[in-house]
Amino acid sequence: MEKNSGVSTAKDAADHELILAFGRLQGAANRLEYILGRSLEQECGISHLMFEVLLILGRAGDPGLAMGAISREQVLTTGGATRLIDRMETAGLVRRSDAPGDRRGRLVQLTPLGEQTLVQAAQVHLDNIKRYFLDPLPAAHREQFMADLRILSHAARDVLPRLR
Repeated sequence: MEKNSGVSTAKDAADHELILAFGRLQGAANRLEYILGRSLEQECGISHLMFEVLLILGRAGDPGLAMGAISREQVLTTGGATRLIDRMETAGLVRRSDAPGDRRGRLVQLTPLGEQTLVQAAQVHLDNIKRYFLDPLPAAHREQFMADLRILSHAARDVLPRLR
């Protein structure tokens, strides 16, 4: 830990510009998650987490993805991913199939309803992203902001331990 951080009192800690900046990032992410997630639930009948899994499966295409890959992408435990996929399977959004060449392996893939739901949800989500995420930013900053977010996301992903 850096000893010369300029923090020697509770007030110093509370007013430190890096701590404030990270707090603003967390606050914005939490509020946006709530606003955009609530809209997906109301307009499409799925949670934001389900939407994220549908996106992952949409990127993967056929033959689908193993549960472990889904849990790593979403930073979920295997048990958490299994419960989520169970709910999505019950809703008809995904199906499981045997993995070719692996007697124990199972793959998860979109159903036609899952694909239809993903397309509808993506349209709703894009409108909300533009309205709540991009429109408040100066137009000249948007491209660099999105590039910086990609860098932060990949850096954090790369230091995360694998969950079991």
